[in-house]
Amino acid sequence: MFLDKIEPNENTIKLLLTTDNHVGYAENDPIRGNDSWITFDEILKIGNNYDVDMIIQGGDLFHINKPSKKSLFHVIKSLRQQCMGDKPCEIELLSDPTAVFSNGLDSVNYEDPNLNISIPMFAISGNHDDATGEGLLSALDVLAVSGLVNNFGKVKDNEEITVSPVLLKKGNTQLALYGMANVRDERLHRMFRDGKVKFQRPSTDDWFNLFVIHQNHAQHAYRSCIPETFLPHFLDFVLWGHEHECIPSPIHNKETTFEVLQAGSSVATALSEGEVADKKVFIMYIEGQDYSIEPVQLTTVRPFVLKEIELSQTKLVAGSSSKADVIALLIEEVEKSILQANEKYLKNHPNESEIPLPLIRLKVEYTGFEIENAQRFSNRFIGKTANVNDVVLFYKKKTPKEQVKKTKFDADLIEESISNTKTTELQLQDIISDFLHQTTLSLVPEIGLNEAVKKFVDNDDKNTIQTFINNETKTSVNKLKKIEIDDNEFYGNDDEKTQKTAFKQLLAELKGDPSLMEINIEEPIKEKPAPKRKSKKSKEILSDDSDVEILEVNDNDVDILTDEDEYKSKKKATRGRGRGRGRGRGKK
Repeated sequence: MFLDKIEPNENTIKLLLTTDNHVGYAENDPIRGNDSWITFDEILKIGNNYDVDMIIQGGDLFHINKPSKKSLFHVIKSLRQQCMGDKPCEIELLSDPTAVFSNGLDSVNYEDPNLNISIPMFAISGNHDDATGEGLLSALDVLAVSGLVNNFGKVKDNEEITVSPVLLKKGNTQLALYGMANVRDERLHRMFRDGKVKFQRPSTDDWFNLFVIHQNHAQHAYRSCIPETFLPHFLDFVLWGHEHECIPSPIHNKETTFEVLQAGSSVATALSEGEVADKKVFIMYIEGQDYSIEPVQLTTVRPFVLKEIELSQTKLVAGSSSKADVIALLIEEVEKSILQANEKYLKNHPNESEIPLPLIRLKVEYTGFEIENAQRFSNRFIGKTANVNDVVLFYKKKTPKEQVKKTKFDADLIEESISNTKTTELQLQDIISDFLHQTTLSLVPEIGLNEAVKKFVDNDDKNTIQTFINNETKTSVNKLKKIEIDDNEFYGNDDEKTQKTAFKQLLAELKGDPSLMEINIEEPIKEKPAPKRKSKKSKEILSDDSDVEILEVNDNDVDILTDEDEYKSKKKATRGRGRGRGRGRGKK
């Protein structure tokens, strides 16, 4: 139950909640290069000052899945300085560490006799710092095996997910900490819908169940987000990562039994509306089944002001006002925004003598007016703003005449897409889709290839495409081995049309796509039944058709049960969200 305030005592678990730190973002920028790790260090200092028992990080600790040596250096330095010390950690681990942590070690880091951890950090992987390459290792795995972080919630099987809790106890308070690393939203949505995501839970109801997830929260499209109603109803609290807009208090969805906290990012990675809100971390107090939340504003975040301007709504007149008039008006607006940002910073930092250069963004709708190059305009504010190349973003409104169908590579459309955030932009997946339509790919799925190319570009992962193709090839070969083929259909029949039809039938069986078949064959190709898989995680299966599993723990023999009725997904969409739930970033 959410309370206004809980007075800490020997039974109170104190947590610091943070997500989307994006350490390493713009690290080569001469002005903003140090922002991400300065703020990350401040977050750990806040945990130290509040004397928290543990820190929970909700994904995207790093901005890319192969962070630079400089990013690793600063993160390791902050963890050593702020999270190591002589203060004893009073939380007892009840779970089997080899079953809930991904580093393969037989203990949580604060129980390792070779380490001196005072504030343990528990973290999951996001979409930016996910595991890739051979062995599916991430930067968090490196930090975990070095003893600085406890990496939990790793998804090892994308076909069926079982979420096991990290069981923790302090005094009379028992915490079941669940985590799930980022999975492609469409895939995870389908798995929840089909009942292939299972949660193990304690057999008693005196546990506080906290879930950490890193997925799309805002409902941009029904299948590209995870509705809150999909999550199991026995949960008490959800920390939601991935969305960058900070919502300063938990929100209760009437269709569920738990509250959701969208903590937001600690550094602005896009000059968008969702990044404007003040950046915060949260101190959570848990005692029994009750909890309270205290937001703490971050002081090292660079001030950011965003304005939207329609030139037709100003004193300027379309067709009559010159380019010089437009530029003069916009320069005046930028100067006002700089003063506003400085005043906002001084209000929150009254004792500060030096004000950091602010982030300024004007989104200008210029239909009917003459403008100049956006970068040339932005360069006027060198020494006054931190983003010297993109202070202004020009775009035009769509008109009925402009809605004529164009090819994806039309020059006018490309130019409009670059400067227009309110029209259809040329997306990377559009380019890939156009390319695939000119080729013939029978086995490689288009969606997966789009995702692999996106990771190649966004995360600088040079092996992602090759890994994807290798995995798809291996999967296709395994499926082919299970399919029984009548040799007479291919070799005993000289009819070329029959042979082609049989081959299309084979591809349909392989890809599960009936649209590949032209006509039906009298005896369809049969697939060998897949062997029944045995669960390796559970210590004891009560019956073949039972979803009850028991997870062995150290000394207290706590039962972990799976109750399918409580988490089986609903097929209706969750209620829509307004702008307050919008994604505070460009594209994460």
